[in-house]
Amino acid sequence: MKLTRRTAFIIITIIVTIAIDQISKVLVRTYVEAGSSSPIIGDFFQLMNVENDGAFLGLGGDLNPTLKLFLLLILPVLVLAFVLRHVIKDKSLDRWSIFAFASIIGGGIANVYDRFTYGSVTDFLYIRVTDFIRTGIFNMADLSVTTGMIILVIMMFKKKKHA
Repeated sequence: MKLTRRTAFIIITIIVTIAIDQISKVLVRTYVEAGSSSPIIGDFFQLMNVENDGAFLGLGGDLNPTLKLFLLLILPVLVLAFVLRHVIKDKSLDRWSIFAFASIIGGGIANVYDRFTYGSVTDFLYIRVTDFIRTGIFNMADLSVTTGMIILVIMMFKKKKHA
């Protein structure tokens, strides 16, 4: 595989995404007491330190170890590898879609790395607008995946509008 500007952009985006996530998690593990909650902007935005041994919002945390290994480590690695292959091979993708996919891949790799290394993922950001409008506790990798998905949806609608 020849290293083109496009491929370099993909690799750099993935590496930067992983680095931001891992640095933020190291800082949280080091400086924020486990299980604690610290208001950043009142009750609206809080910093926490929670270990999530499941997937999104803790789903799957109580699965048996074999199923958990498959669903939270092996399957995500296979999907991430497939998506990376697709992004590198599909020359019709626009720059925003490439960035979105690379952000999703980087966030996915960062969380899989945590599950493999620590057995759980450190989550630490929480947003509460009202008692009914609030997020789960998340991390920078989750934010990268979500942002990537939002960009892909926007790009899909833009393409449909132009077609």
